[in-house]
Amino acid sequence: MRFGLVHRVMTNALATLGVLAVVNTAGMAPWTAGLVLVGLVIAVALPETFQAKPFMRTVATVAPLLLFVIEVVRVVLGASALDTAVEFAGFLQVIRVATRRGAAHDQQIIILALLHFVAGTVLGGGLSYGLCFLGFLMVAPGALVLSHLRREVEGNYRQGARDRTGLPVDVPRILRSRRVVGRGFLLTTCLLGLPIFIFTGALFILFPRVGLSLLLVNHQRSGRMVGFSDHVDLGDVGTLRSDPTVALRFTLPDNPDPPLRMTIRLRGTAFDTYDGRAWSRSSTERRAVDLLYPNVVPVARVPRPSEDRRISFDLEPIDPPVLFLPPRTVGLELRLPQTAVPQDGVVVTRGPEGELRYASPGTHGIRYDVYLAGDAEPIPQILGSVDRARYLTLPPLPPRVGDLARSYTEGFPTPYAKAKAIEEHLRNDYRYDVTSPSGGKPQPVDHFLFETKRGHCEFFSTAMVMMLREVGIPARNVTGFVGGTYNRFGKYYAVREGDAHSWVEAYLDDPQLGWVTFDPTPTSAARPLQETGGTLVYMRDFVEALSQRWNRYVVGYDLGTQIRLFEEAHRKYDDARTKMGIRGGVAEKLTQAPVMAGFVVVIGVVGYVLWRRQKPRSSKKGDGAPEVKRSRSALLVTELYQSLELAMASQGIHRPVAVPPLRFAEDLVRQSHPLGDKVHRMTLTYLEVRFGGSELDETKKKTFERGVKEVRGYREPAAERDPGKSLTRDASA
Repeated sequence: MRFGLVHRVMTNALATLGVLAVVNTAGMAPWTAGLVLVGLVIAVALPETFQAKPFMRTVATVAPLLLFVIEVVRVVLGASALDTAVEFAGFLQVIRVATRRGAAHDQQIIILALLHFVAGTVLGGGLSYGLCFLGFLMVAPGALVLSHLRREVEGNYRQGARDRTGLPVDVPRILRSRRVVGRGFLLTTCLLGLPIFIFTGALFILFPRVGLSLLLVNHQRSGRMVGFSDHVDLGDVGTLRSDPTVALRFTLPDNPDPPLRMTIRLRGTAFDTYDGRAWSRSSTERRAVDLLYPNVVPVARVPRPSEDRRISFDLEPIDPPVLFLPPRTVGLELRLPQTAVPQDGVVVTRGPEGELRYASPGTHGIRYDVYLAGDAEPIPQILGSVDRARYLTLPPLPPRVGDLARSYTEGFPTPYAKAKAIEEHLRNDYRYDVTSPSGGKPQPVDHFLFETKRGHCEFFSTAMVMMLREVGIPARNVTGFVGGTYNRFGKYYAVREGDAHSWVEAYLDDPQLGWVTFDPTPTSAARPLQETGGTLVYMRDFVEALSQRWNRYVVGYDLGTQIRLFEEAHRKYDDARTKMGIRGGVAEKLTQAPVMAGFVVVIGVVGYVLWRRQKPRSSKKGDGAPEVKRSRSALLVTELYQSLELAMASQGIHRPVAVPPLRFAEDLVRQSHPLGDKVHRMTLTYLEVRFGGSELDETKKKTFERGVKEVRGYREPAAERDPGKSLTRDASA
């Protein structure tokens, strides 16, 4: 394997891993990420002959300045400073890879890749970042070693150094050499990543958790969810149905045989005001909720963990940050990360229509446990006269909407029976369609009911709310998620953004009922649509479970997890001592964990000291002269030989670059040049000291210096001048 090719491949690999790490974690715009990746592919593919063209020097100077000006202008115009800095770092790597010339630029590429990994750590550090980091640990040692070697080779060339044959350092020849890098070298440098990984892993586990919010500059949440803001247009919600992005995960304890699909409604928010085209809230006031110890949020009452059923939720970061709750929720408990340094906590606010939101210093979502009341426990819900009027308000609608509602409910005596009648008609007489054209009409509900008779869940729920209000039943529109699909590897249910749904809550006057849920959307559309079988589904579940474990146990590794890990390790160690029969006495004291840890530290220190004492001995060679002394002698004799070449040049004797010193001296002797024997003896002295390990003592040094003076002061007889020059020309040929 050629030295230059392997070095280039490893450097390209580091640059690619660094860019991927920062692109996957920084939340770049798709077009920006695509442009960076395409640019990197082109830069890597550029041949060295193209990169060596003169105009590429201009590109290397002008492109970063132009890019910097563009990013500064974007920041001034309101773009996020953090996002623009990340984009600048990515494009800067592309420019450096495309315009590199030599080892110095390759080292800059490695430094930029390292900075990309630092940025990736700060910005999120998800599973994709972890995979890139493992690749970095494998490639970085080899790339660093080869980059150092190439820098030394190019440095020696610039300083005029020569190789063992006396020739100047030939950089292209060394880069083409297949003897520098072999399979053993690659294997060894890749294995160097193993101790580095072990050391960093141990440091990660043992170092106290101080909290990322002390170091991070929080960036905006990854995406804004349609349907949970304060204003929702009727034509927007249907676009979510095909989005497979995981929005949250939930786990049911004591569920030995979980079904592959579970239809459970997770309520996010509700709306009371409809203007004929969009939903909104008549009130947007939110108040902070006083958390009960430890981090408990009462909803209907204070939860009773020993009696209430529990569901654990792991919510991804979404905007707005709504907490999703299943039916009959009485309270929830936040599971917050613990750190050694106090941080700003999570603030929970209660908004209109029973909505709960959270605000946290981090950007990794939130985990919480929800407590549910038993089926027989009543949850009082009283609706006052003022609120009743809000839930009966109607926008200007065509009269036929009210006529249709009354025709559906005619003959049904109770509010519940009327609501069920409207629900059944909508389910059976209308068709689910995410591409319904009714959303663009002046009266979407009227157009849906009488013209297209097809639409997505928002059309069904809005139509039912309007018809319930037409017949005097208070109702509101609710948005959230419906159900989830089971992940076999992670043992949890995944709820995706495509599972977003809209349904109806109607207030029934019976105090035992209160707000009752109705879903007029056809049953086939009111449940999770994700596939549950097949190879691709298994692969998706595996990757998502791995990502969830990474986020929980690596990104979410906090002080509480750290303490539990140490306690579990200590417990297992004590159990092992008990099984070995170590109880009481000196043996028990000597095998305690702190004592054993001290023994390990002492043994490590003693081993290191012994290794350091043995190291100087192993560096001695031959007659015992240290390497430092030989290096000093080699430097001195090299300077002396260079003075000899200057002296020969003053006599018109020039050694061609392609002719080694010994061969040149032998040619002079063979051609009977008057200075041939002297130059030959001095050349042998130079080679013995420079490459043979011989020491340049004071006698040899003075003899060499005297010979240089004799060569410089030599005066060729007039009769032999022309033949002598002829011999010199022959020797130089």
